[in-house]
Amino acid sequence: MAGLKTWFKQKWVDIGSKRKDGSYAKCGRSKQKADAKRKYPKCVPLAKARSMSEGQRRSAVARKRAAANVGPKPTNVKTISKRKNARSGGLMSPTSDKSNPSMNNMMRQAQRDYKGSYISGSLGGVNVSNPSSISYYGKKVMP
Repeated sequence: MAGLKTWFKQKWVDIGSKRKDGSYAKCGRSKQKADAKRKYPKCVPLAKARSMSEGQRRSAVARKRAAANVGPKPTNVKTISKRKNARSGGLMSPTSDKSNPSMNNMMRQAQRDYKGSYISGSLGGVNVSNPSSISYYGKKVMP
């Protein structure tokens, strides 16, 4: 299997322990006294570690350490988690934790440009309406 050979040849590093010179500690822990105090490692190939942003590395390490590691086998977590959107329960509106001016502008533009079949309503937290439908149907359907 060529894939498994490649996997073994890669240099695996612990992205949770970055050294002062910018390099990473080798993956895993030994039973030595100095290594026993190290926090739980999140190991990835060196090429992957270099391609990840600082936030992605922090997130992966936090999720790995938060996962309950019970039993003889280590708990696996995804290295890069998928982004949440409004359909899967994430926040898409400007009422999220951090204000995002570009998101506000995008939502306003979406509201102005909306030409869908909704007369008036909310799509994923964005209030939309179709003025031509409102003028055509008038008070017949609108409360």
